[in-house]
Amino acid sequence: MKIKLPSQSFKYVSENSQECDPQTAFVLTTQNEKYLQNAKDNGAHSIIEIGEIAKLFGINKIKIVGITGTNGKTTTASAIYSFLLDLDYKVAMQGTRGFFMNDEVVAGKSLTTPSVLNTYMHIYQAVQAGCEYFIMEVSSHAIVQKRVEGLNFELKILTNITQDHLDYHKTIGEYIAVKNSFFQDEEKKLINKDEPRAAFNIKNTFTYGIENPSTYRLMAYSLNDASSGIIQHFQEIVPFTASLHGFFNLYNLMAAISAVHILTGKKLENVAEVVDNFAGVSGRMEQVCEAPNVIVDFAHTPDGMQQVLNALKEKELLVVFGAGGDRDREKRPLMGRVASALAKKIYITSDNPRNEDPELIVQEILAGIEDKGNVTVELNRKKAIEMALDAQEEGEVVVILGKGDESHQIIYDKKLPFDDREVVRELLNLK
Repeated sequence: MKIKLPSQSFKYVSENSQECDPQTAFVLTTQNEKYLQNAKDNGAHSIIEIGEIAKLFGINKIKIVGITGTNGKTTTASAIYSFLLDLDYKVAMQGTRGFFMNDEVVAGKSLTTPSVLNTYMHIYQAVQAGCEYFIMEVSSHAIVQKRVEGLNFELKILTNITQDHLDYHKTIGEYIAVKNSFFQDEEKKLINKDEPRAAFNIKNTFTYGIENPSTYRLMAYSLNDASSGIIQHFQEIVPFTASLHGFFNLYNLMAAISAVHILTGKKLENVAEVVDNFAGVSGRMEQVCEAPNVIVDFAHTPDGMQQVLNALKEKELLVVFGAGGDRDREKRPLMGRVASALAKKIYITSDNPRNEDPELIVQEILAGIEDKGNVTVELNRKKAIEMALDAQEEGEVVVILGKGDESHQIIYDKKLPFDDREVVRELLNLK
C-alpha cells in the first residue's frame, strides 16, 4: 500500500518493496528488512528508517495510548474512546472493530494491530482531523513482529494475561514474556494490580485493581441491574454507574476510568460522570433477545469463557461454542472443562474451522469434559443454535460464544456470511 505524502522530494512511501519506484521511498522496518535489496532493485527513491516516519507524518503532536492483554482490549479501548469524546476531546481509535475518528467509522474490521505503516497512516489521518488522542489495541503478535516500532506512547495499559495464541508463541511462558516486554521501558504505564503474571518497569507506573492495593482501587461494587462502584484515588472517592454486565467488565471500566483520569488531568468525578453513557461493544455480552434470553459474546479463550459464564452464574445456562481452527490447540480441552463446570447443557459446534477438520477440533474440546451426559455435538453452527433455542426453558439463558459480532464464518479459505445474532433473530422470527 502506497501512502501519499505532501511536501517531500518523493511522492509516496511504502513498506512493500514491490511497490517501490523513483517516486516511492521504501520504509524500512524489522519485518521487511530482508526485502531491502529488492526495493533498491525496483528503483526506490530512497530508504527511510521507521524512526524517521513520525517526523515526516507530523504525528508527534498526538498522544498515543496502547492497550494489550488477553481479554478486554476492545472493551477498554472503546470505553476510553467513549469517555474522551464525552469529555469533548477529539479522539481516534484503531483496533479489532476497525478505525474510528470523532465518533465516525473510517475503516472496517481488520487485524487487531495493522502493519506499521497502516498504523502510521491512521495516526496521520487522526492528526489531520485535529485529534488529541489515538487509542489503539496492541496484540502479542504485533509486539513480537514490532508492528508498533517507532511509536512513542503517552500511556500503555495491561488488562490481563491468560492463555491464548499458543499456536504462535508455543509456550505460555513465552506468551507472558511477550506481553510483559511491552512494559519494560520508562513510558507511562497502567497495570492491572490483580494480574499475578504482570512484570513491568515500576518507573512511571500507575495501577488499578479490586483485590489488591493500587493507585486506583475499586472500594465497593454492585452487579445488580448492570454495574456500579466506588473508586478511590488517594483522597478522592467517587461513585460511578455503568450499563455493562459482569464482574470482568469492572476491570475494563477501572482501566478506562483510570486511563482517562491520567491522560486528561480532569477531576475523577468529572470522568465518572460520563461512564454511564458508554453502552458497551457490539458482540460483547450482547443481549440479542430478552424473552427468551439470548446472549452473544466474543469469548474464545478459557478465561474469557469463564468470565462471561460466571457473570451469568445465577441462571441456568445453555452454552453453544466451538474453537477456531489453525489456532492454539491447547486451550480447547480447557474450554470444554470451563463449559462443563458452568453450563446446564452444552452444544459443541464449529467456530471458524479454517483449514482444520471440525470433527477433530470438537474431539479436542470433548477431551476436557468428563461427564458428557449434557453434551450435544452438532457441527452445523446454525443447527446447534437452533437446538439450544428449542431446548431452552423459562428462566434459562442461551449463551453463544466465540464469534461475537463477526459477520462471517471461515471454512478453508472461504468467508461465508454468518452472524450469530442474525441467526438467532431469524430462528426466533424477530426480523
